[in-house]
Amino acid sequence: MKTIFISIPWFVPAFKAGGPIQSIANMVYELNEGYRFYIYTSNTDLHGLPIAVAITNEWVEYNAHTKVWYANKKNRSQQLVDQVKSIKPDQLFIIGLFNWHFNIVPMLYAACADKLVSVRGMLHPGALGQKGLKKKLFLKAMQWMKLDRKCRFHATDEAEAGYIKNILGPHVQVAVAGNFPRLFPLQEPVEKEAGTLQLISVGIISPMKNYLRVIEALAGMRAVVRYTIYGPVKEPAYWEQCLEAIKALPANITVQYHPELPAHKVAAKLTGEQVFILPSKSENYGHAIAEALSAGLPVISSHAVPWLALKGNNAGVNVDMEAGDAGIAALAEAMDFFAAMGQEEYDSWRRGAAAYVRKRVNREELVAAYDRMFGGER
Repeated sequence: MKTIFISIPWFVPAFKAGGPIQSIANMVYELNEGYRFYIYTSNTDLHGLPIAVAITNEWVEYNAHTKVWYANKKNRSQQLVDQVKSIKPDQLFIIGLFNWHFNIVPMLYAACADKLVSVRGMLHPGALGQKGLKKKLFLKAMQWMKLDRKCRFHATDEAEAGYIKNILGPHVQVAVAGNFPRLFPLQEPVEKEAGTLQLISVGIISPMKNYLRVIEALAGMRAVVRYTIYGPVKEPAYWEQCLEAIKALPANITVQYHPELPAHKVAAKLTGEQVFILPSKSENYGHAIAEALSAGLPVISSHAVPWLALKGNNAGVNVDMEAGDAGIAALAEAMDFFAAMGQEEYDSWRRGAAAYVRKRVNREELVAAYDRMFGGER
């Protein structure tokens, strides 16, 4: 039995921080044999918003092999160090890089011989471009303190392993283990008329997700489009730009915004939608993309995601978002492509999306990869 102590800034029932929460929730669900997990996290969601937990500052049961400690602000860092010392885990699994309490403190002060840092897409060039100076200064300090030599690193694919080595050096130890997705059943057929389109996005509102460029691409469309966005606003100034662009859209385009979507409601909100769109500057995994595909929604995304060759699999379209105005034109072309479809053609793509994601996911291989990373036995 391997004991894994996980340090993560936010965890279920928090959901506004997106992918990392879902990644760890899926992992502790799937790795249900041979492991005992202790998840140390905050008692808040993104931006310090409170979450519905009755007990803080002690271990509470999450599932049969997982306990969670929801730490309030007082003595948060010291409690983490104390709990690691008390539990004596085989591995300390640190989710993220730049959070003081849940990333930096355990890297520096927690007593565990095997520290494994999961960078979660934070060293992707697109991610490093956001608030880049602070991140680069931290990474330099990390190397100066030799933390890159005292920790192992977790990448979710070979591309991310390359980003880690490019930034921290070829000497770093990197283990590759992909994310466990949450797959939904293929939804019932959706009525599709040529000249209409129902789009949906689920994701944090930030420049990383390229919402503004989607809205700008909608401006030139002649089809009747309803676009529904679910996601908390991470960067208000960026969302203000989006709102101004929405105001200028023609009458044939309708945009609806909902500030939050808890994980347990995602499947229901995908029902009845036709195409999922999220042309991100980078995605470590893109849980929302995988979930949409599994439900049978073709996806419009970028090339900076793990879900590639979409068009060749009748599962969606990957758009080059590095091409400036050409990227906006390519987005419009992709949306027009789906808007023009009638029922029979759309149904073929709906089935293609569901088949594509299921072909890409191999649970046995994922479990074996985590066993290698954690040194577990099966």
